[in-house]
Amino acid sequence: MSAREVLRIERRFRGPEQSGNGGYTAGLVGAALAKLAPDGTVPRVTLRLPPPMDVDLDLLVDGDHANLSAADALVAEGVTVAADSLADATIDAVSPAEARAAEASYRGLVDHPFPNCFGCGPMNAEGLRLRPGALGDGRTACTWHPAADLVGADGRIDPVYIWTALDCPGGWTLDQEGRPSVLGQMTACIDARPPAGESCVIMGRLLAEDGRKTHTATTLYDADGRVLARAVHTWISVDPALFN
Repeated sequence: MSAREVLRIERRFRGPEQSGNGGYTAGLVGAALAKLAPDGTVPRVTLRLPPPMDVDLDLLVDGDHANLSAADALVAEGVTVAADSLADATIDAVSPAEARAAEASYRGLVDHPFPNCFGCGPMNAEGLRLRPGALGDGRTACTWHPAADLVGADGRIDPVYIWTALDCPGGWTLDQEGRPSVLGQMTACIDARPPAGESCVIMGRLLAEDGRKTHTATTLYDADGRVLARAVHTWISVDPALFN
């Protein structure tokens, strides 16, 4: 079974100043692929180019594979992988009060390589405004109260925004001031979607570093401490001047 659609990444959904947010873009591909994915699998999306904004993008999903293209250029590629690839993605949670306290140490408030990032940019008034602060043990934590304009037709938060929310709390387990990085690959699984206004907690954890690559994980919890979604990521260190 296959499906095709044309879509655009609006400027609101930027990460760096000149390209789309990595988690949002991965979510466009991953959420579409998840609808057709075989049982026991989850979507894995690899970003091949900085996602262009305000241009027509062609999303083709064909069975267990998806391509997001602009003209003749491949922007992102999705495949399905075994669900156990997320074995490291469930991170022990802290309480909402502890997550709020961690937000005070969010380094992006002082020195952010991409201050208008839709996920965690303090300057993007239309963004998620996540503030993942370090806990001192390789983890980050923050709260998230999804806005009403993020819901899908069923009144729950659209999967694309859940992918987005699972992005930046992983990235801020890195030294983003000294080692700015962008998302290269993301694998995610959504078990349940919260309604608008739910008091959520998002946890991030540093897994490993390998040259220019860093591997992280994130977990989204609802107000009752139930796991809603999980993700693992690969980040690529970059020169921010090439993206802004």
